[in-house]
Amino acid sequence: MPKPGLSPLASSPGSGEASCHVSMSSPPASQSQSRVKYVSLGVLVLQTTSLVLTMRYSRTLQGEGPRYLASSAVVSAEMLKILTCLLLVFYDHSFSVRALNRVLNEEILNKPMETLKLAIPSGIYTLQNNLLYVALSNLDAATYQVTYQLKILTTALFSVSMLGKRLGFYQWLSLLILMTGIALVQWPTESMGGPSQRPLSAGSQLVGVIAVLIACFSSGFAGVYFEKILKETKQSVWVRNIQLGLFGLVFGLIGVFVYDGERVKESGMFQGYNSITWTVVALQALGGLVIAAVIKYADNILKGFATSLSIILSTLISYFWLKDFDPTSVFFLGAVLVIAATFLYSYEGKRPAINRSKV
Repeated sequence: MPKPGLSPLASSPGSGEASCHVSMSSPPASQSQSRVKYVSLGVLVLQTTSLVLTMRYSRTLQGEGPRYLASSAVVSAEMLKILTCLLLVFYDHSFSVRALNRVLNEEILNKPMETLKLAIPSGIYTLQNNLLYVALSNLDAATYQVTYQLKILTTALFSVSMLGKRLGFYQWLSLLILMTGIALVQWPTESMGGPSQRPLSAGSQLVGVIAVLIACFSSGFAGVYFEKILKETKQSVWVRNIQLGLFGLVFGLIGVFVYDGERVKESGMFQGYNSITWTVVALQALGGLVIAAVIKYADNILKGFATSLSIILSTLISYFWLKDFDPTSVFFLGAVLVIAATFLYSYEGKRPAINRSKV
């Protein structure tokens, strides 16, 4: 029986990461399941990379009229996530309205204390989702992608302290390599871009890095807390995501009216929305659910591979398409160390075989 534990991914920001922190056993190997495994890898890479790049592009795109409100996008994503999870529960119960109503009443309304437990991680995830918009407004996609892998460290530390999980030698070594790699990625350079590029100011970069760091810590704590709740109950992960989404919707609306209330009164909650904005909202809402659906087919090696591919793709697209990133040799060294650490964290040393003929 596989050990229960965390599976830190290059999870997409605010993409229902709670869904990703519960490891699921893989089905027996077969040719069709092997094909599904690699399709899952492709979906994971596509979702992770596209969310980061579209979010970065949407926050830097110069257009007419006001830019969309990040707080509004977070609320829209929560609403879409709730609707999607309701459809999935509806599907799981053979499209029976009566069964759906019974599940929602039994698991949510009739268990208020169980539901209230989700308020803590939901509030933290709402904060994290807003922070990631701040981060990608101030950092290029490649630097963000690599730095955000620090959540592997925070998730590991919280899992040790809150769940009593024990880390092996290779995992502790990978965390040391991870910190070294991220430190190199953030190493200051004299030039932040070519002459035709508008370099990011040191102040805006600092804001972006601080936002990512806080998001990493919030991701680690909320993910482990959510895993602990899931291990103590037998509720469906979709029902749990509905509970998370309901609290997230409340916290998100509070954030909208506290921080952007005046702008909402002037131009409406959906000001500045366009097709790119709705794409970001959809990717943010559905990302974690996609990961939850495919994670049972993807082992730790493939998840590490997905992380690595996503970082590489983000770097290439950021350089050639967005043109907001000028990689240096120090960045490449740091990125290689982070990718190596991701694989090493998932590595499990093989136990020596026992020769039973001599027993």
